[in-house]
Amino acid sequence: MIEKIIYTSMVTEVSGTSTRMSIAFRSTSLSSDVFLATRFTNLEAKTAELTAAINQLKADSILEEKDDVRDDKVRAIHYLTLGFLHHPDAVIKQAAQKVEKVFDKYGVKITKKSYVSESALIASLLNDFAKASLQESIAALSGLREVIAELQAAQSDFEQTRVDLETDKAEESIRANATSIKKEVVGIINDNIVVYLRAMEQAEEANYGTFARTIAEIIANNNETVKKRRKKKGDKPEE
Repeated sequence: MIEKIIYTSMVTEVSGTSTRMSIAFRSTSLSSDVFLATRFTNLEAKTAELTAAINQLKADSILEEKDDVRDDKVRAIHYLTLGFLHHPDAVIKQAAQKVEKVFDKYGVKITKKSYVSESALIASLLNDFAKASLQESIAALSGLREVIAELQAAQSDFEQTRVDLETDKAEESIRANATSIKKEVVGIINDNIVVYLRAMEQAEEANYGTFARTIAEIIANNNETVKKRRKKKGDKPEE
């Protein structure tokens, strides 16, 4: 009997499984079955929405990675300057104190702020570091100018990525949550397609048997992946 797709399948797994099911359907001679044709048309539409939502999740993850890079550069400036505060050379030590006084107005804590707030604070910090009165002190601290330049590059990269993502979002009037769409896709598969094929495999095996077994194999492969992951994590099995 055809299994139902495990509800706790990941959104990417559901997307991949539904896509393979649709491909399998399009390769059959069952397009004249109005019920199946309608359900698979709905499934393909929802799968397209799910794919778009997954892509957005990936995009948000990319933005987070870009933010991590600039956070690392902020911390690098702090720790580099902090080391020079203990330098035996008085000139270098004084230069570090002057730089640290400027950095202290912002602190490493800015990395914990929201994207908008952090961007504004980093921009302000970079402006302070660009002032002529601080150039001699920055030059006295080996490597600091390079790290500041790296922060500037990371900040620019983050902001450009953010603009690109916001532009993409603006082009879509509504973007549903990936998990919500996944529920709809799973519902079409489990409550419509699987239930129907279970019945038709019994009633008209000659016409539906091969396709039903193909769908059973696709879903079984998905469910096996889910079960292996759950077993690895030590979770309780789900019926």
